[in-house]
Amino acid sequence: MMWQQWLAFALGSVALIGISWRVLRRPQSHGFYRFFAWEVMLALLVLNAPVWFEDRYALHQKLSWLLLFTSLLVLGLGIFQLRRDGRPSEQRVDDELYAFERTSQLVTGGIYRFIRHPLFCSLLLLTWGIACKRLDGLTLGLGLLASVLLYLAARRDEAECLAYFGDAYRAYMARSKMFVPYLF
Repeated sequence: MMWQQWLAFALGSVALIGISWRVLRRPQSHGFYRFFAWEVMLALLVLNAPVWFEDRYALHQKLSWLLLFTSLLVLGLGIFQLRRDGRPSEQRVDDELYAFERTSQLVTGGIYRFIRHPLFCSLLLLTWGIACKRLDGLTLGLGLLASVLLYLAARRDEAECLAYFGDAYRAYMARSKMFVPYLF
């Protein structure tokens, strides 16, 4: 990596630490794994930035843009549903949760009817959208590492939801998939 890429990665890491410092003290929280997934995604972004617009009409670029825009769609739907139906509450005092994550009601409608983790799904789509900008061993390896970390974050999130929502969340898990409707 060139020095500009190292600098970009360092500055991005400082920003990620700034918004994640609480979760770094709690390895049992989903945010702990999410932070490291974000770090890997940042590395992917910095590595692939020089080729972001190269060979615009190549199949891998078209796939990349499709994944990136789908990521935004899934993210928007997920946050909308959380804010509308989740009734975020300041009474929920989980310090490591962001405000929109502090739901007081279990959200099972909209996109959540089909997948339990649209926000993590969005991050997976983003990861692979970035990785597809340049398909080589390093980007594929980083994409796989970020995917594993996001999966672990989602599993920890499920444990937190089971602790908070109990049997209602267990029943929801039985009728929904983690990331891909009807499949996974």
